[in-house]
Amino acid sequence: MKKFVNYLLFIGFILVLFGVCLYKKDDIQLFLKNIFNSNYKDVNIDKTNEYYRNYDFLFVQNTNNFIPNNKQELLNVYYTVINSGVESFTFYCGDEYKSCIMDVQSLANNQSTLSDINNYVHPFNSFSNIETSYDTLGKITINITKNYSDEDISLINNKVNELYLQLVNENDSLYNNILRVHDYIVNSVKYDSLRSDQGVINYRSDIAYGPLFEGYAICGGYTDLMQLFLEKMNVKSFRVSSDQHVWNALYYNNRWVNLDLTWDDPVISDGSEALEHNFFLIDTSKLQSIEKTEHYFDTNDYPELKEA
Repeated sequence: MKKFVNYLLFIGFILVLFGVCLYKKDDIQLFLKNIFNSNYKDVNIDKTNEYYRNYDFLFVQNTNNFIPNNKQELLNVYYTVINSGVESFTFYCGDEYKSCIMDVQSLANNQSTLSDINNYVHPFNSFSNIETSYDTLGKITINITKNYSDEDISLINNKVNELYLQLVNENDSLYNNILRVHDYIVNSVKYDSLRSDQGVINYRSDIAYGPLFEGYAICGGYTDLMQLFLEKMNVKSFRVSSDQHVWNALYYNNRWVNLDLTWDDPVISDGSEALEHNFFLIDTSKLQSIEKTEHYFDTNDYPELKEA
């Protein structure tokens, strides 16, 4: 009988302990976070690379706060980490951010939003793959695989610097300089129809390497290469993505405009080359009046273009 009573008391103690743990789970998690992640409030990015952009956008902004307390702050952390050029980074959920892990899970599985964030960084800091891991205590780690290797960057930079001296005249207008770069790329590059239409990959046409060294590009290659020149001209810019397409947006003449080299390099049925300027520095209303299918995009993700 005594053993039975002791057994009941033990079971009762376990149930009370479980109830207390359940009732105080948030406090316990915070206590465990402080024990196991004692330095989490000191987390920061120690060093950014030379392709870090020190300006902000309406959709995402650089931040020094790596303990987010809402969804926008979480987006800002992702942007800042990718923008900084690091390949791995760990941060922590804020104490008051109860839905943090849920939002992290949602963001980690949302390729569209991750792609939108990626579009705001320098091409050389952009990722080809990003993985997020997390635990129940709110520790989050981002691992980034970049689009461009160090060897790619060295080769591309050397070629872009060489072309820049030929195409950009510091004494000329910004309009004419952008126009010369646009025309050079369109005239020297062929659209990679095999990759676009049939999925046959013969060239690295989706990044700047393809148009520079192989003479072929799809929309990603045109856009990245143009953005590298815009960076050297100190023009604020980002890439814009729809479900089917990507092109450049840039701040020109005190407003945001669109620049689409892919559609200015049409594929002619007889194989001849063409150079057009229908998509050269145009506002969004004109862009979508010319072509709506591939240029329909969510302006909530690119709010600078809402009024363009």
